[in-house]
Amino acid sequence: MIDWIDESHAMALVGCAGGLLLGLAARLGRFCTLGAIEDVIYGGSWVRARMWGVALGGAIVLTFAADGLGLADPLRSIYLAGPWSPAAVILGGLLFGYGMAIAGNCGFGALARLGGGDLRSFVILLVMGLSAFAVMSGPFAHVRMAIFPGATGGGPQGIAHALSAATGLAPVWPGIAIGLAILGAALWDRAFLRRGTALAAGAAVAFAIATAWIGTSWIAANGFAATPVVSHTFAAPLGGTMLWLMTASGTSLNFGVGSVAGVLLGAFAGSLLRGHFRWEACEDPRELRRQIGGAVLMGVGAVLAIGCSVGQGLSAASVLAFSAPLAILSILAGAAIGLRQLITGFQTG
Repeated sequence: MIDWIDESHAMALVGCAGGLLLGLAARLGRFCTLGAIEDVIYGGSWVRARMWGVALGGAIVLTFAADGLGLADPLRSIYLAGPWSPAAVILGGLLFGYGMAIAGNCGFGALARLGGGDLRSFVILLVMGLSAFAVMSGPFAHVRMAIFPGATGGGPQGIAHALSAATGLAPVWPGIAIGLAILGAALWDRAFLRRGTALAAGAAVAFAIATAWIGTSWIAANGFAATPVVSHTFAAPLGGTMLWLMTASGTSLNFGVGSVAGVLLGAFAGSLLRGHFRWEACEDPRELRRQIGGAVLMGVGAVLAIGCSVGQGLSAASVLAFSAPLAILSILAGAAIGLRQLITGFQTG
């Protein structure tokens, strides 16, 4: 592939292919992190939570199997190789989860809804992308670095690699074992096993996450230009996509731009297949205010946490990064607080 197109276009194609699967899973299988949380807390349904578990467990198994076969190099990912601040991840996760609940969607969910004609999500995406870039590399970057100057680093920042050092086993074995345990827990329900669409959606998400690691690892190993080894996340890539749309003649395509485009295309196709495509707009100023505020919090939170509900919840978790459990629990807590505020208004008694 590198012989036909350059590395940047190859990265975008890998991102787009996985994004298509993610968009289809969202529209056809109703894969949604916030929806899964809300279903469990207020609906008493674990279907979408189990779907999320299939995606997570499957992604871990596939990623570590690919690592063992020499097809992926997750050690080059920012989640395992880069420094991180536990305090920033916890605060960022709380902000992201709360913002996700207030806005009614995460970045990935907003892309999927926009693909189905929801123009309210367009506002969320714009604001989230701008706020992420403002904190990541814009005017508030120095504030972020001043508040969180410390970072944890030195050696692979991963659970499987820590278990490998303790046991002498190759990281692939504890990684696959943990993935199979999560997958088994998600599938431990006969009623859920009869839900073919939910199973397919979870499997598609797992495949998208793992093949991103495989594809970008191959490009990094075989290309001439330096390229990162990455998987899907939807915070900074939103801002990066806007930047590319404005400066395409002077900037290159990348994985994130392709991933964003792929989700939009997959969601559009899925909404047409389901007959659900329709234009929607915000008619309530209070709703728009909540969505804008939530989008700001998600953009800031995702940068602090080094990922969103997909970036940390699935991509970082698929390589068993130390930061992933902290981020996931913080996002869950923040979302639970936000949902309670919206639904009950913190009423007691």
